[in-house]
Amino acid sequence: MMIRLPIIAGNWKMNKTVGEAIDLVRKLKALISGIKEVEVVVAPPFTALYAVGKELNGSSIELSAQNLHWEQKGAYTGEISPLMLKDLGCKYVIIGHSERRQYFGENDEIVNLKIKSAIKNSLKPILCIGETLTEREEGKTFSVIKRQLEAGLKDIGDKEIREIVIAYEPVWAIGTGRTATPQQAQEVHKFIREKLEVLYSKDISQAIRIQYGGSVTPENIKGLMDREDIDGALVGGASLVAESFARIVRFKEI
Repeated sequence: MMIRLPIIAGNWKMNKTVGEAIDLVRKLKALISGIKEVEVVVAPPFTALYAVGKELNGSSIELSAQNLHWEQKGAYTGEISPLMLKDLGCKYVIIGHSERRQYFGENDEIVNLKIKSAIKNSLKPILCIGETLTEREEGKTFSVIKRQLEAGLKDIGDKEIREIVIAYEPVWAIGTGRTATPQQAQEVHKFIREKLEVLYSKDISQAIRIQYGGSVTPENIKGLMDREDIDGALVGGASLVAESFARIVRFKEI
């Protein structure tokens, strides 16, 4: 079995002023100093990217944006382009988060445009997919995941797919305190990996990292990470407190 480097990413959403963001990453750097076997990523709001990027300079923590526009420049008031994110030192960008889909009308076609734009501009996408509670209760989990995966990766080739991290986020578990059991999460992660093998190849499917997102905490991270196809976590609320996020990053010590 291929060994994949675990990736733990903190999505701060619409939280933290610049001062608060700097304070958080300073604490985080000290708390996870020496960690080498986990890739750590933080995704502050746009307003804090520059300051956080400067603070992270020389550290092992990578910088991510929470969104982008697919065009490089133009008359798109209020939007941020991939060129701007690169200029700020971003390595990753979160694309297709359920909150973007739910509150801002992003569909699979828009997600695909953003994925292509990110890769074209040397940003690594974290592609979010996941079903709602209604879809799960109606037995549609796998059909929804299949649709979002195929549409999001449309026209993405063998070389490009290797730059992408997949994040499985059951919508019913985001910010609700409800978490998929490790068994439920593994079941969907395994399905995603099998689907990637069909779309690409076994080698590629085994190389792609698949994160779990949805009310991840220091208390449940170990059970999730013990599963074969779960390669990390996309952490929301628990990433806003340095101590709790550091405990998640140090899941191997739990």
